[in-house]
Amino acid sequence: MVVASGAVGNGGADGGRRERLARLIISASGATTARVLNMTPLRGGAIQENWAVDVELSGLPSYSSLGSRETLVLRTDAPSRVAVSHGRAEEFRLLRLARDAGVTVPEPLWLCTDKAILGRDFYMMRRVPGVAAGHRIVREPGLGGSRDRLAERLGRELARIHSITPESANAPKFLALPRLSPAFDHVARYRRYLDEQDASYPVLEWGLRWLELNAPPAGEIVLVHQDFRTGNYLVDETGLTAILDWEFCAWGDPMADIGWFCAKCWRFGAIDKEAGGIAPRAPFYRGYEAASGRRIDPVAVHYWEVMAHVRWAVIALQQAERHIAGGEPSLELALTGRILPELELEILDLIEKAQGWAA
Repeated sequence: MVVASGAVGNGGADGGRRERLARLIISASGATTARVLNMTPLRGGAIQENWAVDVELSGLPSYSSLGSRETLVLRTDAPSRVAVSHGRAEEFRLLRLARDAGVTVPEPLWLCTDKAILGRDFYMMRRVPGVAAGHRIVREPGLGGSRDRLAERLGRELARIHSITPESANAPKFLALPRLSPAFDHVARYRRYLDEQDASYPVLEWGLRWLELNAPPAGEIVLVHQDFRTGNYLVDETGLTAILDWEFCAWGDPMADIGWFCAKCWRFGAIDKEAGGIAPRAPFYRGYEAASGRRIDPVAVHYWEVMAHVRWAVIALQQAERHIAGGEPSLELALTGRILPELELEILDLIEKAQGWAA
């Protein structure tokens, strides 16, 4: 007999949700019974919702990698979303693709597009131990082990992501190739967004013009994570445990991910440690170059750091709009829009530095 149940004593809408989820887990895992004990929201998902799901299982088939008690992660859409974010079905496919390429990611388990279960698409994956909070990672030396080794490991992980190309087996067809070049496509996208706003943002417009005039030529196209940074990976006391958040992946320039990881806006106050606030650039670059066979071009990386700050400024405006428009009232989203002056100042500083090189 197949039995599914929510936790004892949880009735009503919450109990019904757990009951439906338990039945899905039975169907997907091959277990004879499943009991959802707890569903706890996880902090840190600015774009998506993440839930820790404690499950008790019995009658699992012999081939299953699951145990009788598991904590899984359920990832679903937030009430409102950023337009360029992939849906959960697409992100699930990207997670599986990355795992197949040897990237250290949580094991993707099941995708559900039946909105009768939770009202939204979602997928479930194994929960990986560790800390992702960027402000903690850069300030607590006990997290991540040796920082140089962690930076080098992250460089190797990024190289594995960049080993996936449009010609790779199982390359996702839902990702569009750049129309002109990755750089020009980014510029056009952000300019289009700013043109639609009532307010003017002259520093961002200046930054876009500089990016347009100094765009690198179209070159090698690879899978770029587009949010590879401190805050989107997990570490424990010994080192890296997982790379997270695959919702922005695209075909693009590999140097774009290098620039995003090293951008000042993602160092969480550890400004002198240019590789994600955890280490100098050298070990990160060393790990990437050794695993990828590519040479990192510092001028190209600097270009993509300017792009990173323009992009984060546009995302910050979009995040604030999610709050202002009423789709998702949130103090965190509202405050994100207030970082714009800091990003604008860094854009001007980076462009001045680049112009000094040219002189």
